[in-house]
Amino acid sequence: MPFVTLDHISARTPDGRLLFDNLTLALGQERTGLVGANGAGKSTLVRLILGEADPAAGVVTVSGRIGVLRQRAGPPKGRVADLLGLAEPLGRLARIASGTGSAEDLDRADWTLETRLDVALQGMGLGGLELARPAASLSGGEATRAALAGLLVQAPDLLILDEPTNDLDAEGRALVADAVAAHRGGVLAISHDRTLLRKMDQILELSTLGPQLYGGDYDLYAARKAEAEAAAVRDLANAHQAAAQAARDTQVDLERKARRDAAGRRFAARRSEPKILLSAQAERAQNSSGRLDRLAERRNAAAAGRVEAAKARVEAARRLGFDLPACGLSDGKTVLSAQELEVQTPDGRMLVSGLDLQVTGAERLALCGPNGSGKSTLLRVLTGQQPPSRGEVRLGVTPAIFDQQLRLLRPQETLLEAYQRLNPDADRNAAQSALARFLFRNRAAERSVADLSGGERLRAALACVLMRPAPPQLLVLDEPSNHLDLDSLAAVEAALGAYDGALLLVSHDADFLAGVGVDRQISLG
Repeated sequence: MPFVTLDHISARTPDGRLLFDNLTLALGQERTGLVGANGAGKSTLVRLILGEADPAAGVVTVSGRIGVLRQRAGPPKGRVADLLGLAEPLGRLARIASGTGSAEDLDRADWTLETRLDVALQGMGLGGLELARPAASLSGGEATRAALAGLLVQAPDLLILDEPTNDLDAEGRALVADAVAAHRGGVLAISHDRTLLRKMDQILELSTLGPQLYGGDYDLYAARKAEAEAAAVRDLANAHQAAAQAARDTQVDLERKARRDAAGRRFAARRSEPKILLSAQAERAQNSSGRLDRLAERRNAAAAGRVEAAKARVEAARRLGFDLPACGLSDGKTVLSAQELEVQTPDGRMLVSGLDLQVTGAERLALCGPNGSGKSTLLRVLTGQQPPSRGEVRLGVTPAIFDQQLRLLRPQETLLEAYQRLNPDADRNAAQSALARFLFRNRAAERSVADLSGGERLRAALACVLMRPAPPQLLVLDEPSNHLDLDSLAAVEAALGAYDGALLLVSHDADFLAGVGVDRQISLG
């Protein structure tokens, strides 16, 4: 039996915009990846399943226990036991162990809980975690893994995960993916992490084409998406050919009618036939002309309709794409160099010692390592934002730096205002043209920065910095793949992969690093 059944579900935004329609799906023990562009309705679908919102149409039926791992906007509250969702049963066991337990405690005690929890925490790389420790003292990655361990101990029928690997290092991502694969119940995972999506049994995509379920993991989904895009392009070409043929057929019919009309006029000019016969011939010619016009109108309208429908399918199937302008970096140019570099934390912990480094031409360098290993600190040192503890750093070019918060954009301004603030010599037309290159066309350029998704903010920041008369020759990006949906991720990967300047990246996403063509990695920790 399915744990959740969605029967012809429709959902709309508060302002009435349709998110998805006629979604029918049964969620059982299979693992389902939920993907789609930001704003497509993924979080809304989860709220419908949890009963936190009502569908615009259709029925949601829940027959199993559901566990949810949500994204957190801030540090967790309470103790680690609270974060695990196990404070009450663990407190019951503690009272029993101290001799203060009640008869109810004895009756309701889960005697194997502590053993199962130890196993789950070990599996999440958190063995020996102190349960009385303040949850806020954990890193973001540790808090996510601890919360997931608590859910796994509770063994819900359906586990709902909302971007569970955001802010996790490579090891944490792998641990989460393995735990999800081993979970005996069902899984519904909102994610853009391709490693996790490869553990799925099916992929549910929400898009402007409507809900679509793909059997298989991410790689099979991506292959079928590519096939659908190619098929849509072929359909559009065929529709154009059909429209051209319709126009040719109409022209042939018109030429035939013109020849018949000319013959009729010559016949009438001889005036050898009775007037009543000539009038009947004229009436037939007029009726024939009307039928021909109506036939041509229907034929051309049908052809135009097929073209428009095919165009809509191409636009819906086509992935985002944009190009970065050439920066003109020469192959032999020294972009960045460091000698005998030493970096320490304020409390004296050594992050980097004796590092010699040189980046020449359009090289791509990635800083990798566990959370807390000092990647962002080293990034600031290498880009001149923070002095090293020892050694020397030299920049041969001026970098464009994109931190995780993209602070160069101000929440209260529109994209046009942001572009013109960062490029004061640009007029409105230049700003609109630059933003359009990065898929902010027409009214989209007037959106507020505060209303943008993470992926849209990254595209906007790239547009504001790169669409200058002299684009930067070194791009520095700290975790650029965080919070990108799959289409935006593919677009940013393709653009950075074709960029002719140097890249300095911090990322835990192995697929992303391969996609942008990273040449070298420095591993910390």
